[in-house]
Amino acid sequence: MNAIRLLGIRDTPLSVEEVLGAIGDHAAGGTTLFVGTVRDQDHGKPVSTLSYSAHPSAEAELRRVAEKVAADFPVTALAAVHRTGDLKLGDAAVIVAVAAPHRGEAFEAARRLIDDLKREVPIWKHQGFTDGSTEWVGAGD
Repeated sequence: MNAIRLLGIRDTPLSVEEVLGAIGDHAAGGTTLFVGTVRDQDHGKPVSTLSYSAHPSAEAELRRVAEKVAADFPVTALAAVHRTGDLKLGDAAVIVAVAAPHRGEAFEAARRLIDDLKREVPIWKHQGFTDGSTEWVGAGD
């Protein structure tokens, strides 16, 4: 059975319900969900705009990351979706979820999934601040 149930890079709003529905599994004793949201400040500066861009290879890289997590942990199901385009404060930017036989495995695999996604998948964040300055943040940052 393939543990990877849902992966995507999307320019439409993300759904926690969709992600949780995708990883539902009766073999799982633990499910971990992480939702990354747009916050109102970064580096102590108020954020006014935020946009994500993805390289054309981003979805393939996301699959590679997910396959590695599925191979390294005894997960029964996993999912990861990331948003692109313009987002508003409070919007979900990324959702990852993992189901595993035990909670510890679910927590560890979910942590690895989000950390590797942020580090290795070529997705860049462009944020604007209320003082007029802007900043690009990308994979590896």
